[in-house]
Amino acid sequence: MVKSYLKYEHAKTFGLVTSSTANVVWSSSPLESGSLRGTGAGRAITAANEEVLCWDIKKGELLSRWRDNNCKAPVTAIAQSKTDGDVFAVGYENGSIRIWDSTIATIIVSFNGHRSAITTLAFDKSGTRLASGSKDTDVIIWDLVAELGLFKLRGHKDQITGLHFVQPDERPSVHENEETTIATFQDSSADEGFLLTTGKDALIKLWDISSRHCIETHVAQTNGECWALGVSPDGASCITAGNDGELKVWSINSTALLESSREPDSAMKSNFLHSRGDIHRQGKEKALEVTFHPRQDYFAVHGSEKAIEIWRIRSEEEVRKTLARKRKRRREKQAAGNEKMDLDGGDATIDEQDEDASKAEISDVFVPYVIVRTGGKVRAMNWVKMKGSKAIQLLAATTNNQLEVYSVPTKNQAKKVKSEELPEYSRSLSVELPGHRADIRALALSSDDRMLASASNGGLKIWNVRTRSCIRTFECGYALCCAFLPGDKIVVVGTKSGDLELFDIASAAVLDTVKAHEGAVWSLQVHPDGKSLVSGGADKTAKFWNFEVFQEEIPGTKRTTPRLRLTHTRTLKVSDDILSVRFSPDSKLLAVALLDNTVKVFFVDSLKLFLNLYGHKLPVLNMDISFDSKLIVTCSADKNIRLWGLDFGDCHKAFLAHQDSILQVAFVPHNQDGNGHHFFSSSKDKMIKYWDGDKFEQIQRLNGHHGEIWALAVSRTGNYLVSASHDKSIRVWEQTDEQIFLEEEKEKELEELYESTMLASLEGEKDEDDDAEFGDVAKQTSETLTAGEKITEALDIGMADLELMNEWEAAKASQSNIAPPSRNLLYMALGGISAEAHVMRVLQGIQAAALQDALLVLPFIKLPMLFTFINIFAKRSMNIPLTCRILFFMLKTHHSQIVASKTMKPMLEEIRGNLRRELKRQKEEVGFNLAALKVISTQVKAKGVKDYVDEDTWEEDEKGATKKRGFVQVS
Repeated sequence: MVKSYLKYEHAKTFGLVTSSTANVVWSSSPLESGSLRGTGAGRAITAANEEVLCWDIKKGELLSRWRDNNCKAPVTAIAQSKTDGDVFAVGYENGSIRIWDSTIATIIVSFNGHRSAITTLAFDKSGTRLASGSKDTDVIIWDLVAELGLFKLRGHKDQITGLHFVQPDERPSVHENEETTIATFQDSSADEGFLLTTGKDALIKLWDISSRHCIETHVAQTNGECWALGVSPDGASCITAGNDGELKVWSINSTALLESSREPDSAMKSNFLHSRGDIHRQGKEKALEVTFHPRQDYFAVHGSEKAIEIWRIRSEEEVRKTLARKRKRRREKQAAGNEKMDLDGGDATIDEQDEDASKAEISDVFVPYVIVRTGGKVRAMNWVKMKGSKAIQLLAATTNNQLEVYSVPTKNQAKKVKSEELPEYSRSLSVELPGHRADIRALALSSDDRMLASASNGGLKIWNVRTRSCIRTFECGYALCCAFLPGDKIVVVGTKSGDLELFDIASAAVLDTVKAHEGAVWSLQVHPDGKSLVSGGADKTAKFWNFEVFQEEIPGTKRTTPRLRLTHTRTLKVSDDILSVRFSPDSKLLAVALLDNTVKVFFVDSLKLFLNLYGHKLPVLNMDISFDSKLIVTCSADKNIRLWGLDFGDCHKAFLAHQDSILQVAFVPHNQDGNGHHFFSSSKDKMIKYWDGDKFEQIQRLNGHHGEIWALAVSRTGNYLVSASHDKSIRVWEQTDEQIFLEEEKEKELEELYESTMLASLEGEKDEDDDAEFGDVAKQTSETLTAGEKITEALDIGMADLELMNEWEAAKASQSNIAPPSRNLLYMALGGISAEAHVMRVLQGIQAAALQDALLVLPFIKLPMLFTFINIFAKRSMNIPLTCRILFFMLKTHHSQIVASKTMKPMLEEIRGNLRRELKRQKEEVGFNLAALKVISTQVKAKGVKDYVDEDTWEEDEKGATKKRGFVQVS
């Protein structure tokens, strides 16, 4: 009988506040739910590896978690829709984009078009289009209503670093003769607007979306690379940022853009982007983001240092005052140096020039305001748009896994303070408790498997495994190992400095710190009898410690309180640094792994050497002994795992287990289901593997982490295991009731390998129009290939069924009582549906975003079949929008072959006739409905007190209500 195993699956993730792969977005709290109404500080949308987390900033609580189980790639970009605050676009490392509805944490639509990681996303004003930039140098415009990629823009030679829709408004413009002219035109192409892009290739490009080509290109940075783009809220200026703290200011000529959209010929006459000059920030690293405050005249810029620089944009009046001050100084200098040269003639002209604020140097308009020092290296920031708040607030996400909100007083508030002093900012809120600042280096589970201790450099946290909540946080040294003491009330931590630290969970106090070793404490383990522990250090000794309870006097009283301390009993000296120590469960043997690549096994009672295990080529990093004390498994930096017998020290098996150093191994602690010789291994190759120690076979591979896995802990029951990684997440993997077989797992792995190589070969094929400035959006995935195969299959059996039914209809005309033919079993199973209904069902089952790629899989020979069904759909008016979309796409794709084919012409003419008739009917229906709505609107207006809201009147009200910003005109 084939042996089966129980499968382990990813169940929970916690310990991560924000990962440094993506930007952060601040969003106001939704007002619908009363519980969130009172918090008032809004929410932060952050990336957490493959998930997106939504945090309540004030409470530090996790509101929701957006996760797609089919996607394992980390999140690399997040953008919020400008019209609907609950809609977010999230870009992933594999080039896919998903549109999420934050209220119900579900995917609305997913797109696949890029070949590599998404770097930036931007919605347009209407919220119906999305622009995405990627490391593959392409920019794609997506239509969110039709759920498809419109086109791809090519022009940049390196990854896209900034995107912004420039949509000039139809505003009244005042000319030199002071006459107000209002732009009146009905051209729909003007609504499409323009797109501003920057790339790592140091170029800034302006694209005309309606004509799909680049109308202007400038070199954005002088020192090689452009890393960020920030556009002012009024769209009049933008700033690009590169290396060495260089920021370049550009003015955008909105009026000229508006004119060019109406008169394409005028586009070539003027430049729309004008460089206004350079300003230099204090940080010299590459800038990561430049963001303008949405309501006030400030912008923030930051690199990867522990600081965010806030700059202020002076008002026109301030600029004039600055120019007047400069002029005064110049005159004083001139008066002092009058003997040397006479500059009277030149001074008059300078004065006249300086009267005009728009001619001022850019450094007079943009001035450094304050540098906000953060608690960690900044990865991303976003402005907090609070209503009625006088101070400006910003949300910073740092690389050490925390979110911070800083409040900075504005210039008006800071007037009371002397102008020379910098404004004092404060950290008002933060989300830092639900995660460690540094990588977790050790994990330990309590004896009842309910609590988890995780230790890192500087911090020890105790978690409730079931609820994923952090119960206690302690400060500690650089932790390398930890363990719960019997009773689960005290945790012991071994540090890099050689200390053993004792923490009491109940009182949240540090009980004791013992200087245990001269070097780092690499490993410790509690004795199976629970009365002592052993620690192994880099000072070539293993020390045994007893737990001793003593009565400590309470200061100022005669009363005493019991306290626990560690007392050193014995020392075992060895020839090299100790990396790992392990007691056998029968407590007779102690295994010690040394830096010299060997493992020495000693008797616990006499400390005499019993076995010497050698065979690894690099040091053994970890080991474990099975429940019956018969097997010991060792893992090493040489990527190998070795299984040894503890009777004679013979090596049962050595095998290459991972692609990198193996950091931890752990046996299942019991033998309830005969799995006592099964063990787990974790490695720097981001994998956890589950092995059968008797058959030396890999049972399962657990994928999920995005960094090397530092620590592993298996529950006492063996029902779950916990892993901690460099990606700062703690993951729980639970045992399920699903059975797995080794042969099936091997087949699955081979299939995955085949699929990945097949898709890689498809991606490698260069398109004919790859050098063109724009192209179609297409990317084959395993989903689109299977969808294409489904369509082909449906067409084949559908055509056979149509022919069969036609023959039967013909025969029925002559013989009325002829029995109906036996149709395909699939149709019978689906309730006897017709062939065309089945084909339509298959086509409707494919996601709109993947439909075009699925249709590209069809060979040309299948086209007559498809067109036969399209004709039936048009005749019977079955889902006309989908029918039209498929028809037009196939006509465009196979245009040259269709034109050359004589047999297609009559079929296409018939389709055209049927479609026109159906579309005419639908048009009349829409017209009838519109007329009816107008009648209802007049009736409502007549009866009701309030006006019936119409789009036209709504827009007019909005225009009247919006305030104009007092923004400096830098164009």
